[in-house]
Amino acid sequence: MSKKVKKTNFISLGIMIYLFIPVIATFLYSIATKWQTTLLPEGLTLKWYIMLFSDTRFLAALGRSLLVATLSLSISMVVTIPAIFITIAYLPKLEKYLNMIVVLPFAVPGIVLAVGLIRIYSKGPFAIAGTIWILVGAYFIVCLPFLYQGMKNNLKTIQVNVLMDAAELLGASKLQAFFYIILPNMMKGVIVSLLLAFSMLFGEFVLANILVGGNFETVQIYLYNKNAERGHLTSAIVITYFVFILIISAVVVKVNQIMNRAVES
Repeated sequence: MSKKVKKTNFISLGIMIYLFIPVIATFLYSIATKWQTTLLPEGLTLKWYIMLFSDTRFLAALGRSLLVATLSLSISMVVTIPAIFITIAYLPKLEKYLNMIVVLPFAVPGIVLAVGLIRIYSKGPFAIAGTIWILVGAYFIVCLPFLYQGMKNNLKTIQVNVLMDAAELLGASKLQAFFYIILPNMMKGVIVSLLLAFSMLFGEFVLANILVGGNFETVQIYLYNKNAERGHLTSAIVITYFVFILIISAVVVKVNQIMNRAVES
């Protein structure tokens, strides 16, 4: 092994250790009986996790977070994938305008966006303020930049127009070409974009707290409410959230691999 490779591996290992030190410390605190004046915990216990998973409020909050993130991403995918495909394949001149529109959520602070949505949807025929649907609508807007960039970059690499022309020459309709050729080739970009957006939405606090608050308690609102009670319990919530995201990511990646094998065969 060359010195350059060894140096690269050493730097990568150092970065990994640096990134995981906070996670490891949080995990140790979540299983510690007491950890104040010593380098390591004075004792270990799982009572904080038992207490956490015995709390029906936490399980309900976990389910709500999963529900609202899934709904938001499902709606976003139905809208975003066709819009990106049509723009790149047939309306490339509109791409620059779409780029500007999609990055607008980054320019609007979460608090400003939440207050504006409450004012708009608190009265009239679309009075949905304080319900899950106003949160889903807000998340739909917030996750657009994450979905758009990943899928657009993926589409740029697969030569959409060439694949569409080849499929049509072989007798496929535009719809068949999209579903059987373009969409399977987009899946890598879709999966990456989904995981990134899901992680962001699942941990989002500002919009959830302002738009729905106690009416729809998500994991982050639950964590905020429990923050002043016990530090050990709060650490257990954080670790559980982290593990849940890892499990969801692993499941999605595995499903994608199975789908790719099915398409290849």
